[in-house]
Amino acid sequence: MGELLVKAGRVFDGRELRPEPFLDILVRDGRFAAIEAPRPGDSQIQRAPDCRVIDARRLTVLPGFIDAHFHAVSSALDIGVIDRTHPSQRALGARAHLEAALRRGFTTVRDAGGADIGLVRATAEGLIDGPRLLIAGKALSQTGGHGDMRPADTVMSCGCGYSGALSAVVDGPDQMRAAVREQLRQGANHIKLFVSGGVLSPTDPIWMDQFTDLEIRAAVEEARTRRTYVMAHAHTAEAARRCIANGVRSIEHGTLLDRPTAGQVAEAAAFVVPTLSIIDGLRNGRLALPAAALAKLAAIGDAASAAVEYCASAGVRLGFGTDLFGELRDRQCDEFTARARVQSAIDVLRSATSINAELLGLTDEIGTLRVGAAADLLAVEGDPLKDIAVLTEPQSHLKLILAGGRVVVDQMTGASCSLP
Repeated sequence: MGELLVKAGRVFDGRELRPEPFLDILVRDGRFAAIEAPRPGDSQIQRAPDCRVIDARRLTVLPGFIDAHFHAVSSALDIGVIDRTHPSQRALGARAHLEAALRRGFTTVRDAGGADIGLVRATAEGLIDGPRLLIAGKALSQTGGHGDMRPADTVMSCGCGYSGALSAVVDGPDQMRAAVREQLRQGANHIKLFVSGGVLSPTDPIWMDQFTDLEIRAAVEEARTRRTYVMAHAHTAEAARRCIANGVRSIEHGTLLDRPTAGQVAEAAAFVVPTLSIIDGLRNGRLALPAAALAKLAAIGDAASAAVEYCASAGVRLGFGTDLFGELRDRQCDEFTARARVQSAIDVLRSATSINAELLGLTDEIGTLRVGAAADLLAVEGDPLKDIAVLTEPQSHLKLILAGGRVVVDQMTGASCSLP
């Protein structure tokens, strides 16, 4: 991999818009080797004679985006359909989904249930041209919880529990410890639990508390032995309070959080990862959802944006995730405009870069334009800090994508040249 110099105009570094009108960004061996304002003479960045130079001075340069609630194995809204799909077919579908995500500018994704070590290795080996992939393995649910996708009329002919494509059932602290240890053995980077009801599951109401405190704490304790953490599906305020009381780091969705609970989450230094685009897609996508799912969707839809506003006002660290399934998966970039309904553009971009990097424990590695970090870089036509909607049309506006220093997309026609 040869050297690459990106001559940038506006630069958002993951935290702030840099004050310099122009910056030279040197990439070497997959990392940012130098980031400096250009100056005439010998003070220029020293680079190899064959260094490729890309002129992005008319564009906005940002770190690669991070989706902290992604499902690689999510080919259908009906999880039962996914469960009945052969693993090899699921893997091929996951490849297409991952590769599309990278071309939308998401250079890192945190899977929230379903992806496995095979997809991680296939990506590392180049069999999948996708983003950096962090996995939970199978998400863990109690019997009859959000991850238990058996309809009410399913009668098991044996005493075994449910284990599907995305999730598995465990009951009791001992089963929880064994299941968490097994996911970690199989390469999980984090652990996913279901602590409240959800929309698409067949038998649990949204308001239902799931897992006991002892079960949640068992998962948190086991995750800590591997120096990692638990993310928890939690729609309700009560579920969020139980999460922070038991050491959960990452609260997913949080659609029904109220102001007092948001304050408690902030005090606990936990994260919340809202997922508004899936709610918008389910409400507006003219999809054939079961009546029970529509009723549950109605219970959370109008409250979700307000919950984000409560969290932002309380100082909660808000991550960025999408949680998209089936025909909604191509709406990944709609999360930017959905979040911008209640937050400033720069705060939304922070969520998708530096805050998500902090959540994943990779502050110095991704979500930043910093010397030594992985060279994940985007060059966007337009200014997303003024009009974040430009990010919803990556095919038109996303002109350059680097992932670990590798050029993934280059639409810089006429802009790649040997500048002085």
